[in-house]
Amino acid sequence: MLRKAIACIPASTTNLGPGFDVLGLALKLYSTVSLEEIDSDVIVDVHGVDRDKIPASVDNIAFESANYVFQKAGYQPKGIKLTISNGIPAVRGLGGSGTAILGGLLCANAICGNPFSSDQILDFAIEREGHPDNVTASLLGGLTVSVIDKENVKTIKLVPPENLRVVVAIPNYALSTKTARKVLPQNLDRQSTIYNIGRSSLLVAAIASGKLDLLNVAMQDLLHQPYRAKLVPGFEDVCNSAVQAGALSVALSGAGPSIAAYCTDMEDQVANAMVGSFAKNGLNAIAKVLEIDSAGATVSDSTGKTVS
Repeated sequence: MLRKAIACIPASTTNLGPGFDVLGLALKLYSTVSLEEIDSDVIVDVHGVDRDKIPASVDNIAFESANYVFQKAGYQPKGIKLTISNGIPAVRGLGGSGTAILGGLLCANAICGNPFSSDQILDFAIEREGHPDNVTASLLGGLTVSVIDKENVKTIKLVPPENLRVVVAIPNYALSTKTARKVLPQNLDRQSTIYNIGRSSLLVAAIASGKLDLLNVAMQDLLHQPYRAKLVPGFEDVCNSAVQAGALSVALSGAGPSIAAYCTDMEDQVANAMVGSFAKNGLNAIAKVLEIDSAGATVSDSTGKTVS
């Protein structure tokens, strides 16, 4: 059996405006999870971005996810060393929890000899994460459209146009998904429902057809952004500044507080404008210009050879 597995998992931006808990887009920003079977003991090491926000203990969700696979497979390692090299700002709406979950699941599955299929791994991930949008995008890459049918996820992956870039402005504070969900309404009226269904459908069609000029309309939303905007100081200013600087459209990244601008050019100007608008509203922020990851998560052994 394989003694060590290393998973590299891309970040994600999700919802994309109207596609709440359904749409996800993988980004070329990565975290790496390494899992090694050792002779005894449990070791959890965390390095990289926001390491202080990630438990270096058995409470780490990557470790819990790895242990879940071991239990499912009926395999008990003598000891485990888990190492996370985190490249994704934590609790900022970039799918960090999903990458950790996938890293643990994929590495443990590889060590067990890959008894579980990619579809089963995805189902395990969604069971642990609670929603499919971020883990599906990070596992498969590209733009994913996902729904849960009974206990299984049904998903389709699309590869966006190569010239699409995402400028992510990341303010220096965390916002948990749990907190961001608390401000959402329990019900929507018919008109708002039609509004979001229409725009999410248009968004998928626009990306599939390459008609990116439609993103400005397609990313409009009445389901979550108007409510979550109150949790992000300067949200409207940052969005407006991005569009004025040349972005095609702008949306909250996941539950926030990061904001994603979609561009085919003028990325640096958009990044500077967004950071400047956050600063005017009293927040320090950084901006990253990211390409779309179309490959998804990869798993290799200690020599770098792909194992699943």
